[in-house]
Formats: sequence, structure tokens, C-alpha cells
Amino acid sequence: MTNFELNAEVREVKGKGASRRLRREAGKTPGIVYGGDKEPTQVTLELKELNKAFEDEGFFSHIIKLNVAGGTESVLIKDVQRHPYKPVVLHVDFQRVSNTTIIKQHIPLHFINEESCKGVKLQGGKVKHTISDVMVICEAGKLPEFIEVDLKDAEVGTILHLSDLVLPEGVEILELTHGSDHDAAVVSIDIPKGVAADEEDGAEEAPAE
Repeated sequence: MTNFELNAEVREVKGKGASRRLRREAGKTPGIVYGGDKEPTQVTLELKELNKAFEDEGFFSHIIKLNVAGGTESVLIKDVQRHPYKPVVLHVDFQRVSNTTIIKQHIPLHFINEESCKGVKLQGGKVKHTISDVMVICEAGKLPEFIEVDLKDAEVGTILHLSDLVLPEGVEILELTHGSDHDAAVVSIDIPKGVAADEEDGAEEAPAE
């Protein structure tokens, strides 16, 4: 498993004006660290370091070692505010955790064997993704980097739901804790509409024996 580490400084000057100056003049991003049995701590981080870390999808689903004020904090990213069109991170929220802290976190789905499954390769189907990530609940130390969805046996007409996902031990999908009526579709193998219509037209025009 990848180990992620960030450096931060305690932020003494607070307020929107100070935050704007940090971003504009110092290339830094304000943030906050909260949770556990400590008071919230206002921090600043180097924007370049953040942007580099954000390139890795797993950064958002791992416990991060945050170096601040001569010590370290084990944290998870809980919220990121971004500029609407510039590559600028406006603010980051970190939650303090331990390996046994029960957390809720969005985890990405990784779909494999899409092009080689029977429904696509032999039956002319198309993969339709309905959900790209799920909210899980588990101990922070058991948080998966991603959840794999294997389509190798999928045929046309196959629909995989949340309850079909294979989860690591100790990990639950939050939606399913609310009952079976929350068992949403995740992915399906469908015949493209144009192809289906052509097949129906061909059947209607076939001469009767």
C-alpha cells in the first residue's frame, strides 16, 4: 500500500483576506485539521505539493501522515474546495483518525475485463456505468484504495448492483445499511439503441415462410 505524507505549517493569521494573500503571494493553500480529542488546527500547505499528491487517486482514500508543528497527525481528506476553472486548491479539510476510527469515505470503483467480456466481445453489447464510486463505512485502517468490479462473466442483459460488489473484510457500503431498496445498479451490459432498432426492423422485414 502506498504511503502518503504531507508537510504543513500552523496558520496564525486567519480570515478570507489572509487566505487569498497566502494563495496569491505565497503559493500556499489554507486548511484545517479537526477531530479526535484535540482542538481544530488551522494550517497551510504548499500548493505544488498538494497538486502533485492529488494526481494519485489513492490519495483520497488513504490515511495520510501530516507533519505539522514538529509532530505528526494521521488524517484523511474530508473535503477539498477548488477554484471553478483555475488549477488552484482553495481549502482542504483533514480529519484526524486512528486505524480503529470508524469512518465514512467515498471509494472509487475500478472496472476490469470490460472489452473482453462475452457481452461486449461476442454479443455486441456496450458497458453502461451508473456509479463510479461508493460511500463505504469501516475502520480507517481497513479503508480500501478502490473496489474492483470484474465483468469477465458479464453477458448482454447483465446488471450488477451494489450487493454484487466484492468488498474487503470489515467494509460495508453505506447505502446497503439502509435496506435492500437502496441496492442501486452499478453497471450493465446493454445493446446500443441503434443496433437494437436495426435488429427489430430486420425481423419485421423478414419474409414469412
